[in-house]
Amino acid sequence: MTVMMESNLDLPKISGKVRDIYDLGDRLLLVATDRVSAFDVVLPTAIPDKGCVLTQMSAFWFNATETVVPNHMIRVIDSTDNPDIPVELGPEYIGRSMLVKKCEPVKLEAIVRGYLAGSGWAEYQRDGTVCGIPLPAGLTESEPLPNPIFTPSTKGEVGEHDENITYEQAVEIVGEDIANTVKVRSMALYTYGLSRVQEAGFFLADTKFEFGVTRNDQGEDEVILIDEALTPDSSRFWDAEIYKPGQSQPSYDKQPLRDWLTSTGWDKEPPGPPLPDEVVESIRSRYRTAFERVSGRELISAG
Repeated sequence: MTVMMESNLDLPKISGKVRDIYDLGDRLLLVATDRVSAFDVVLPTAIPDKGCVLTQMSAFWFNATETVVPNHMIRVIDSTDNPDIPVELGPEYIGRSMLVKKCEPVKLEAIVRGYLAGSGWAEYQRDGTVCGIPLPAGLTESEPLPNPIFTPSTKGEVGEHDENITYEQAVEIVGEDIANTVKVRSMALYTYGLSRVQEAGFFLADTKFEFGVTRNDQGEDEVILIDEALTPDSSRFWDAEIYKPGQSQPSYDKQPLRDWLTSTGWDKEPPGPPLPDEVVESIRSRYRTAFERVSGRELISAG
């Protein structure tokens, strides 16, 4: 098993919290490392297979939703033979790397919530709202919302915290046309994803998307889905068999990491603490299980 904390290719690179992004001119090479972040801080311990889960699960959803919302994927790197890439990619890049169209990123995190959980539940208890949106009284933790809601946030750089904003603030940042397109397409993706994951025995409590602007075949600007889609990094999956509203739910995501970090008393400022083996294995197992149940496929590990 190959664990990758950082990729090193002889190409111009920008590093995000998890992905290393290489510029190939009119295309990008996205390498999903095994880095893990929490509370907007990249931690010093890698999670084996995490990058492969993110890439292969995103590819599954990009293929499944391309008729719902167009996306940036060209192909997943599935071999070391890549004549259209100007550097050699070793076996450690297989299954964790994706060739994509270059876009101008929309400076928003597009979040859709279908259930009352996490920070939304905390705000509802305090104010009766989620991200400023009023909700009916008497809802309980983890309960389905009357209707899914779109709750955008700012998109911070590495080390910066994202901040929840209203739809009106999103319009001020990106303009009315782009904000509306992002909202409509996010809601469509959530609705589709919710239906598909229910077939695998999950509820999709909430999820986060990113979008970019590119030129379509007609030479017009178009807002398309980029980065990743419906992965354990960006989504909260709950097991339908053990789901019980009125309490917190076990999630197939980074929740064991957040819980452990909170228990340490860490102040949520860098640097983060190293992770114990049991936390690493718990996250790895949850990510792999989510991928295999949702996609019906076996994960291809890098290296």
